[in-house]
Amino acid sequence: MKFIDECTLTVHAGNGGNGCAAFRREKFVPFGGPAGGDGGRGGEDSELRVPVGTVVYDAETREKVCEFLRPGERFVVASGGRGGRGNKHFATPTDRAPRKFERGEPGQVRELRLELRVMADVGLLGFPNVGKSTLISAVSRARPKVADYPFTTLVPHLGVVTIGDSRAGLGRSFVIADIPGLIPGASEGAGLGIRFLRHLERTRVLLHLIALAEEPGRSPIDDYHVIRRELLSFNPDLAGRPEVVALTKADLPDVVEAYPALAQDFKKLGVELRLVSAATHQGLDELMQELSETLFI
Repeated sequence: MKFIDECTLTVHAGNGGNGCAAFRREKFVPFGGPAGGDGGRGGEDSELRVPVGTVVYDAETREKVCEFLRPGERFVVASGGRGGRGNKHFATPTDRAPRKFERGEPGQVRELRLELRVMADVGLLGFPNVGKSTLISAVSRARPKVADYPFTTLVPHLGVVTIGDSRAGLGRSFVIADIPGLIPGASEGAGLGIRFLRHLERTRVLLHLIALAEEPGRSPIDDYHVIRRELLSFNPDLAGRPEVVALTKADLPDVVEAYPALAQDFKKLGVELRLVSAATHQGLDELMQELSETLFI
């Protein structure tokens, strides 16, 4: 199934019915008064189902029309036209047989833009190929495509993480979202960055993954700063949310060797760097427990 998180559509509500010019014609009432009825309000009801998390904007004014945050919510985005009045409303002492009536008003026509922002507690972010998809596969039942090349993840994936024994009513669960990898310029649309970044806006905690890069001149701490700048540029409120930072692929010897120095560099920034491996599950239980405690404090 193709993933679509943005679309534009035009909606037309029904036109109101015209009022009627008519007169009473009962037997023995030769001069019956006006009896024209009113036109009905425009209808043509059509209901479009959208996922929870959908935001609806007026495409012309860019004004937010509505936002769906709970299942079962409904909103009328285009109203039918008012029906016209019949001639019985226009009778006066001097005009007892009016032939005047009103035509129905046209229904509302709007061009709408729909955006989906996924509903998740924790948002995974980082450069492409840092191990986000592998991690969400390891801690939940989500099964995103995983491969050793950038931009494997082209759409967000959601996974439910359970801490403790949920069957005994003692566990906690939260939803984690795997967001496609970000690159420099994402906040300006590079690599479809704006479409990806908006999926983080509903999350309460950010899990920022970094990895040792093979490209010369690139370092994990530089990658961290790049992503932080993109967050700040896109939405300062998003950049200020609680964040957990982890170095991935701890099953590789060069990562283990580089970790102590990297941890010191991040400590100077006031950031505690965790070390995890999705392949061996090293540090994942502790990482998920920390996220749970951050969410439920």
